[in-house]
Amino acid sequence: MGKLHVGTMGWSYDFWKGNFYPEDSQNLLTEYAKNFGTVEIDNTFYRIPSKDNVLNWKEETPDDFIFSAKFPRKITHIKMLQDCKEEVEVFIEHMSLMGNKLGPMLIQLPPGFKPEQFGILKDFLAVLPEKYRFAVEVRNKKWLDEKFYEMLRDKKVALALIDHPWMPRMDTITADFTYIRWVGDRRKIKGTLGKVERDRSADIQDWAIKIKGFLENSIEVFGYFSKTYSGYSPGDARMLMDNLE
Repeated sequence: MGKLHVGTMGWSYDFWKGNFYPEDSQNLLTEYAKNFGTVEIDNTFYRIPSKDNVLNWKEETPDDFIFSAKFPRKITHIKMLQDCKEEVEVFIEHMSLMGNKLGPMLIQLPPGFKPEQFGILKDFLAVLPEKYRFAVEVRNKKWLDEKFYEMLRDKKVALALIDHPWMPRMDTITADFTYIRWVGDRRKIKGTLGKVERDRSADIQDWAIKIKGFLENSIEVFGYFSKTYSGYSPGDARMLMDNLE
């Protein structure tokens, strides 16, 4: 059986106080880690975290806690994977301070990054250090073909499977782990109300069946819920775990 790591995208949400977090919570990460064993760091998308930040996150969580992290948008969305060698090196150097708490690092590509830029992505992946795990997320369904999957397999990079309104259902495995993101529709779900805005229980049941298959095939699973999936990602993560028990 593979290992399972399920949590949410981000943790620093005051609107979870009083339902997920105790009303008087001071350190939200410490409170979060009492409930889930992994989280996807959202704010690394906006800036490379300082070394102190990374070390603080590491110290505030249990020994077996796992952090996944999004590549900064300066690399993926602004520079579009080109001329960003220094930023990549600094980001990975800082995240490496997590030690054995570091999970996969996510390369989230914008919808405008198209299959015609295949060579750019291939060159980018080729120089990433092999000692770390990486996942690639595309928001353009024209990427989803065997040529793309083979490139990811060759680099031992996971295809991020996303539950997203304009992407098809995905289940292709390209590494010894998979990375699942339940994104939802931010046009319809606020995600800041601290409650379920859309019932996703049937979708989560379907995903649980798929994930059981991955685990039975010894695929390690990392999965993270966005606050715009049902509107209340801690509840979604708990529901998935309940379906898998």
